[in-house]
Amino acid sequence: MSHDPHTATSSEITFEHHMDDATFKRRIIRTTIILSVFTLIELALGFTLYVLHKGMPSQGFLLLIKGVICILTLGKAFYIVSIFMHLGDEIRNFTMTILIPLMLFIWFIIAFLADGDSYKNLRNKYDPYFKESTTPAGYPDIPSDTHRYNTIQKGQRQ
Repeated sequence: MSHDPHTATSSEITFEHHMDDATFKRRIIRTTIILSVFTLIELALGFTLYVLHKGMPSQGFLLLIKGVICILTLGKAFYIVSIFMHLGDEIRNFTMTILIPLMLFIWFIIAFLADGDSYKNLRNKYDPYFKESTTPAGYPDIPSDTHRYNTIQKGQRQ
């Protein structure tokens, strides 16, 4: 019984498939163009944010632009992982072995950012000295303290 080394004996086993030079070059050029377009859009949006911050922009519009930048960055990261780490050509189980821990790591980062923001807000709320020493004059951090903040003279403690 002859055994062909290029055929799969199981659906879970894959073999490396070489492509010809022309196909490889087209794939590299396509990848370069796609990543360049994503990068140029991100740069244009970044410069737009820079220009908008000089005026009084709408906070919702700024968040929209920042959200689009984040989505483009994630899309670029996905494409880089798919092409340069060759995960786009792998079987689903192996791809999930890489991507599930990555999603957990992203959740980990979001959880720590939320925890840090909560700590900052609680510290500003319950430690007035910290709030006075870190908040610029005229900018209350907590909206409910606006009336008290405006009535206190600069340098005066409660």
